[in-house]
Amino acid sequence: MKKFFTTLSNIWKIDDLRVRIINTLLFLLIYRAGSFVVLPGVNPASLNNKGAEGIAGLLNMFAGGSFSRASIFALGVMPYISASIVVQLLGIAVPYFAKLQKEGESGRNKLNQWTRYLTIGITALQAAAYLKSQITADQMEIANPYFTVLNMFVLTAGTMFIMWLGEKITDKGIGNGISLIIMVGIIAALPGAFYSEFQSRNAAAGGLVMFIVEIVALIAVVMFTILIVQGTRKVAVQYAKRIVGNKQYGGVRQYIPLKVNAAGVMPIIFAQALMFIPATVAQFFPKAQSNPILMSLSDYTAWGHNLLFAILIIVFTYFYTAITVNPNQMAEDMKKNGGFIPGIKPGKATADFIDGVISKITLPGSIFLAIIAVFPALAALLHVNSAFARFFGGTSLIILVGVVLDTLQQIESHLLMRHYDGLMKTGRIKGRTSVPASGTSQPVI
Repeated sequence: MKKFFTTLSNIWKIDDLRVRIINTLLFLLIYRAGSFVVLPGVNPASLNNKGAEGIAGLLNMFAGGSFSRASIFALGVMPYISASIVVQLLGIAVPYFAKLQKEGESGRNKLNQWTRYLTIGITALQAAAYLKSQITADQMEIANPYFTVLNMFVLTAGTMFIMWLGEKITDKGIGNGISLIIMVGIIAALPGAFYSEFQSRNAAAGGLVMFIVEIVALIAVVMFTILIVQGTRKVAVQYAKRIVGNKQYGGVRQYIPLKVNAAGVMPIIFAQALMFIPATVAQFFPKAQSNPILMSLSDYTAWGHNLLFAILIIVFTYFYTAITVNPNQMAEDMKKNGGFIPGIKPGKATADFIDGVISKITLPGSIFLAIIAVFPALAALLHVNSAFARFFGGTSLIILVGVVLDTLQQIESHLLMRHYDGLMKTGRIKGRTSVPASGTSQPVI
């Protein structure tokens, strides 16, 4: 405990780190305050703030409850995330975008500009869909079409403002701004879910004993998730000796850390989007609701739903890893720098070797990711409150673990640069950005 307070004191002594942490907290406070500002022309008293189910519940979780509150930040940062993914995929399919990815800082600036333009377009479309599907006529205090046009601009401006806040947190704060905003939105629902579960368990059989068991299980799941997020397979790389003047360069052995879960949370998001299709079909075609297969796929606690969900996650993990990790680029960069894997010829043989290693470690990584993804359904089957069950795995838990580790790693870097002890007595915190591999690109979240 003494070391903990000493570490906090050291963090506060570093002027730059102190200012960055304060800036981050202030920017996040602005975001949370804005999430309670209701859209103009909407009657707040008529809103149902109990949340939403299905894909609307997922969006509401990412938006920190703004979606169900009809807030000016109702769409959150999801349009920006979607635009980032599209631009990332264009970098693989379109030569122009692939060229920009290799142009360094200037290329990244142009890609960021394209991402912003695409964000505006996606947000405008989603704003129109949100106003049509989520706001009923009795909730409007302004007549259409003026209401729709006005709030399309407001929602688009709200998303762009959140994006600006995220960039400011990244520049002037600590951690990745967009990731922190998503994390804060998810954490905002934790106290209410925690209290609801405590009340329900206190009133049911088992009482506080079952509640304590749930907390222990949650801690175990978090530890398991950290293991998956942090897991790497180190590939040894030997660099040839070079003598320049009286100095020797190279001749050292380093390692390329290949992540067990290089795809991050994206396979769960993709798979979850497809699993919402049966429920959407059932809404548009009432007769389909009598189909037992369709209903089984629509029920997130059913075995059929979770089996298909797990298979989709495994498939998408391989797919997303294949498009984000480029063994050929890694082999080419290694060859340019005079590096080689012991026992493997440079060039194509190296690329094939790295590709084989990635394929082998992706299988257990994808299976473990699928297990984490179905944990909330398992918790719900064990009569855990649905709001609290979401924190037992899935998208929310992986995002929380990844962002917290990334932020702690940046804080520790500031401490070590100024010759203070790190956050841990032994070892070092390795966030998602601490061990980048050449030829890889990480998703925003």
